[in-house]
Amino acid sequence: MRSEEIAQYLQDHPDFFEAHLDLLTEINLPHPHGGRTISLSERQLIALREKNHALEKQMHELLANARENEGLQQKVHEFILALFAARDLATLQELAPHLLQQIFAVPHATLRLWAITPPSAEVLSFTDSQAHPVCLHQAAHDTADWFGEAGQQLHSFAYLPLHAGSESIGLLVLASEDKQRFYPEMGTLFLQRISDAVGAALHPHLPA
Repeated sequence: MRSEEIAQYLQDHPDFFEAHLDLLTEINLPHPHGGRTISLSERQLIALREKNHALEKQMHELLANARENEGLQQKVHEFILALFAARDLATLQELAPHLLQQIFAVPHATLRLWAITPPSAEVLSFTDSQAHPVCLHQAAHDTADWFGEAGQQLHSFAYLPLHAGSESIGLLVLASEDKQRFYPEMGTLFLQRISDAVGAALHPHLPA
C-alpha cells in the first residue's frame, strides 16, 4: 500500500487505534530534529509545541503590525493638523514637503503644482494616469531632476498625484537613497491619505 492509502484508511477508520491500543505505545517515530526515535505521544507533544510556537510568532507579528499602523495613523493625524494651519499657497507648497521630512523621516520630498510650474507632457500624462499613489525604483521621466544634485543618488520613489475633482493639480514626490524605502509592492493606504489631505488643503488656494 502507498502511504497516501494508509493515511486515508486511518482517516476513514478513526476507531482503528481504539481497537489496537497497544500500538500507541509500541510505535516509535524518528525525532524531528534527528538523533533518536521517540514514541507517538512524544511526537505529538513536539508537534503541539511547534504549532504553539508558530502561533505565538504570528501573534507577535500581528501585534507589531498593529503598533506600527497605530504609529503611522498618529503621524498622519499630526501631519494633517500642521498642514491645515497654513494660510496661503506659497506656505503650503513649502510646508508639505518639510512636514513629510520632519514627521515621517522621509529623506527627500518635493511638491510641484501645475499652476505654478507647468509639467512636461510626459509627467502630466503620468500623473493623470495614476488614480492612487505609486511606488517605483526608478524616477518617472524627468522627476529625478526635481531633487537637484541628490537626484542621481535616489533609488526609490513614491508618487502621490494631487487632484481637484477629476483633474490633477500637481504631484508630490517622496524619494530615498534606500531602495527598500519605497517599492512597487508596498501598501499605499497611508500615502493615499497624505495625498488626499494635501490636495484638500491646496484646493481653496488654487486659481479657479
